Amino acid sequence: MLSNADLVIWLTAAVLLVMSVISWTLIIAKGRAAHRLRQQIAGHAADFWQSPSLEEGGRQLQSLEVLPVMSPMVTAAIELQQHAKTATLDGASGWEDRVTRHLRSALHAATARLESGLVMLASIGATSPFVGLFGTVWSIYQALISISGSGQIMIEQVAGPVGEALIMTAFGLFVAIPAVLAYNALTRSNRIVLAELDAFANDLRALLVNRTD
Repeated sequence: MLSNADLVIWLTAAVLLVMSVISWTLIIAKGRAAHRLRQQIAGHAADFWQSPSLEEGGRQLQSLEVLPVMSPMVTAAIELQQHAKTATLDGASGWEDRVTRHLRSALHAATARLESGLVMLASIGATSPFVGLFGTVWSIYQALISISGSGQIMIEQVAGPVGEALIMTAFGLFVAIPAVLAYNALTRSNRIVLAELDAFANDLRALLVNRTD
C-alpha cells in the first residue's frame, strides 16, 4: 500500500507511527511508576509514622520514594513549623487554615505529577482512529479517481485499492486501543494512590493542628 501511496498517506502513516511510539513510551514509563508506587506507598507511610520526628521521617521518605509524592507534604509541614508568622495574608491566617492550605498545595502538586502524560495518552486514544480513517478515506478517493480514469470499472479494480485503504483504519485502531486501555488502567491506579495520599495528608494535618503555633 505504501509503495503506491502519495505524500498524504505517507504523512498519515508517519503521524500514526509517532503517536504509537509516544503512546507505548508513556504506557511503559507510567505503568512501571504506578506499579512501584502502589507497592511502596503503604510501606513508606508506615515507616514514616515510626520515625522519631518530622525531619527524620522526611529524610527517610526522600531517600525511599521513586516519585516524590509524600515527601513534599512532609517538607511543607516542616517548613510551616520552622517559619514564624509573617506580615502576609498567609501569616494572618489561623494555624489550622495555614496547615490545610500548605498541605493541600503539596497534595495538588503530587496529583499533577501522577497525572502527567495521561492527557497525551487520552488524546492519542481519542484521535488516532480518526487519523487512520482520514488515511482510508483519502486512499479510497485516490483509488476511485484512478479507476474512473481507466474507462472500464471491474470489481477487481475496486476491491484491491479499497482493501489496502482499510489498512490505515486498522493502523489507527492498533494505536488507539492500547492507549485507551492503558489510560483507564492508569486512571484507576492513580485514584487508589491519591486516596492513600489524601489519607496521609489528613493524618499529617491532624498531627500538626494539635501542636501550638
